[in-house]
Amino acid sequence: MTRGFYIGRFQPFHNGHRAMVEHIVDEVDELVLGIGSADASHTVRNPFTAGERVMMVSKAVQDVDVPTYVVPIEDIDRNAVWVSHIQSMSPSFDVAYSNNPLVVQLFEERGIEVRQSPMFDRERLEGSDIRARMLADDTWTDRVPDVVADVIDEFSGVQRLQTVAKDDVSERWEAEEDG
Repeated sequence: MTRGFYIGRFQPFHNGHRAMVEHIVDEVDELVLGIGSADASHTVRNPFTAGERVMMVSKAVQDVDVPTYVVPIEDIDRNAVWVSHIQSMSPSFDVAYSNNPLVVQLFEERGIEVRQSPMFDRERLEGSDIRARMLADDTWTDRVPDVVADVIDEFSGVQRLQTVAKDDVSERWEAEEDG
């Protein structure tokens, strides 16, 4: 039996993440999805809480054909022990999936096989672009699974993002005025 591991911030979980999951489940018997930066929320870069992202991801992958476990993983900001930290927070796994060069290196340094996959429609499916569209009241729901859009609506996620963006702008302006 092979258990795979795929980590992302999933801010939000989008159709590119979903395509990656579909690619991975063809190669594994079980999948662990790590919610990275689980301790971060209520900022423009990380607007959604770990619990909200667990809901998004769980609902978005409930129809895949392999058992899937969603695990929040807090940041530790120490790359040398990051993989050990993940292993302490996650069910054991045999192979990790990532296209991030640093993540690939960190797993490989710990002797864990890493598989990469093609990026899926990366020009359209990038969390920062989706969040920018939310901020601008532009169309974004076509870039995420329908259940993810429903979860974000449930907790007024777009409104939160717009509010924290205003706070970030006012804080930067105040810092510039003080400086």
